[in-house]
Amino acid sequence: MQSQAIFIQMVSLEEKEEQHYSLVARAKTGDINAFEQLFTRYQNQVFRTAFRLLSSREDAADATQEVFLKLHKYLHNFNEERQFSPWLYQVTVNVCREIAAKRKVTLSIDEEICAALSFTPVIDKQLDQEQERKIIAEAIQTLPEKERAAIILRDIEGLDTKEVARLLGSSEATVRSQISMARVKIKKYRDRKLNLK
Repeated sequence: MQSQAIFIQMVSLEEKEEQHYSLVARAKTGDINAFEQLFTRYQNQVFRTAFRLLSSREDAADATQEVFLKLHKYLHNFNEERQFSPWLYQVTVNVCREIAAKRKVTLSIDEEICAALSFTPVIDKQLDQEQERKIIAEAIQTLPEKERAAIILRDIEGLDTKEVARLLGSSEATVRSQISMARVKIKKYRDRKLNLK
C-alpha cells in the first residue's frame, strides 16, 4: 500500500515537471500566457533573492523587473535540457551585481537571516534583538562581494554548494572556503561589537 502511494506521488511529480517544461517551451515560442505563468510562479523567489542580496525593497523590486525583462528578451536562448530555476537564479544574481555596482546598497537583516547564520541572540538587558540584527547586518556589509553572495545564496536561500559555485563562477571548494571565512568574519565582528570573547 505504501509503495503504491510512493509510486503515485512520483508520477504526480513527473507530471508537474513535464507541465513545467511545457510551460517554458511555450514561453520560448512567444506565448504571452505561458510567460505570465512563469512570472507568477517565480516572481516571489526572484524578489526574495534580490532583496537579500541588495537589502532594499526598492532595489529588489527594480531587480525583479529587470530579471523578467531579461528573461523575456533572452528566454529563446535557454537550453531546455537544463533546469530552469538555477538559470533564473543566475540571471537574478547577475542583475543584482549590476544594480549593486551602480548604487551603494545597505543591508537590512531579519530574524530569519540570524537564524540561518546560526547566531543565537545575546541575552542582555541592554541589548535587544534589533541591535544585534543591526550589528550582523553591518558585519555582512563588510564582507567582500563574493563572500557575501556565497553566504546569502547558501545559508539563507538554501541553495546547495554546487549550485552556488555555478552561479558565482567558482569551484565548490572556493565557495565552501568563502562561506567559512564569511561566518568567521561575521562572528568576530559581532563579538567585537558586543564585547564578547
